[in-house]
Amino acid sequence: MPGEDTDDTFKILIATDIHLGYGEKDAIRGNDSLVAFEEILDNAKKNDVDFILLGGDLFHENKPSRKILHGCLALLRKYCMGDKPIQYEFLSDQSVDFSHCQFPILNHEDQNLNIATPVFSVHGNHDDPTGQGNLCALDLLHTAGFVNYFGKTTSLEKIEISPLLLQKGSTKMALYGLGSIRDERLHRMFLHKNVSMLRPKEDKDDWFNMFVIHQNRAKHGATNYIPEQFLDDFLDLVIWGHEHECRIDPEWNGIQKFYVSQPGSSIATSLSEGETAKKHIGLLHVKGKDFKMTKIPLETVRQFYMEDIMLSDTSLNPEDHNVNKQVEAYCTEKVESLIEKAEMEHTGNRKQPEKPLIRLRIDYSGGFEMFNSNRFGQKFVDKVANPKDILHFTRKKIITKKEDKNDEGLQYAIRKENLEKSRVEDVVKDIFSQADTVCGN
Repeated sequence: MPGEDTDDTFKILIATDIHLGYGEKDAIRGNDSLVAFEEILDNAKKNDVDFILLGGDLFHENKPSRKILHGCLALLRKYCMGDKPIQYEFLSDQSVDFSHCQFPILNHEDQNLNIATPVFSVHGNHDDPTGQGNLCALDLLHTAGFVNYFGKTTSLEKIEISPLLLQKGSTKMALYGLGSIRDERLHRMFLHKNVSMLRPKEDKDDWFNMFVIHQNRAKHGATNYIPEQFLDDFLDLVIWGHEHECRIDPEWNGIQKFYVSQPGSSIATSLSEGETAKKHIGLLHVKGKDFKMTKIPLETVRQFYMEDIMLSDTSLNPEDHNVNKQVEAYCTEKVESLIEKAEMEHTGNRKQPEKPLIRLRIDYSGGFEMFNSNRFGQKFVDKVANPKDILHFTRKKIITKKEDKNDEGLQYAIRKENLEKSRVEDVVKDIFSQADTVCGN
């Protein structure tokens, strides 16, 4: 069984969208991302994994601060270096797989380094390569010997994804990776058949094929996402980064005949519905062509609770002269209820923050009015991590037929403008990237 530890079983820790540095200037939440990252690395060490696989956005900023870089390197040194022997073989050409790097070699095969738990990572849209030299923070980590950075493409016309070929006992794994690319551009490249995945020359049907991608999975527009049907059907498992909702249990795609696992983010970077799902990482066992994903709940992540309130569905009367105070009292009761829920569901881990994130989305349609959310939040300064933005007011817009017709024309103009803008931006980025190449960067 793939869940058993044998000489033929790969054991891999899966995580994505760690967003180191998110909210680092926040006095309350500033250290959340580093705490979560340490828990991830600690889980890898405790489970004695063969390697860690990250699906992009290790960093929240393209140019992380010295504090965050220092914290990241300190944790990687603490948990990933050591004398433990590597239990798998690397079969593909490292000079090809890491040709974009200054040192095109695996860190655990570098005689100058002592790596016990290798980390493999693609880049995301937050920490993607930019500027002179087309470099990113992962280039720094690779050069320092702490991360094996793969999935970086330099071609603007055609992408050939060459897999990292690994073998443990009788199990062969082809690991494909593609760092984040602008969704509209990658969508067009797939449509024009300009993206291809190379396969092993020998015994190609004996390999377990896994692909790590960091793109929009949910449809945000006609071309602002990557449909699963674009991906090759010889794949066995797709690890999908970028989407923050935790859907780590593998989901079967009956058309393409592969599974998709969406680990989700390690911390909440927005007060949105997708972030409310409990955060997990995955322990992946692979034996032959079989695999098993065991999800591990993160215990040190700050809790986040959200509730939608439609005031028109309550017993409150908008005509009452005292209605604003009544609405505020109603919201206060809801927040206190969520705080109590957070206390009951606290993991008990001493590193999990005591103050939760709370968000009430209030629909005040039907004659109700907003009230001062900052003043409201002052009641909970000592109880929640986000007292200034607990409340989010929304209201349904009533559109007449005439407005609706005009709006359709406006939306068409906006869509057309955005499409033209995205193409212009692509051209500009292409020109600068080509200039970097000509200059030898």
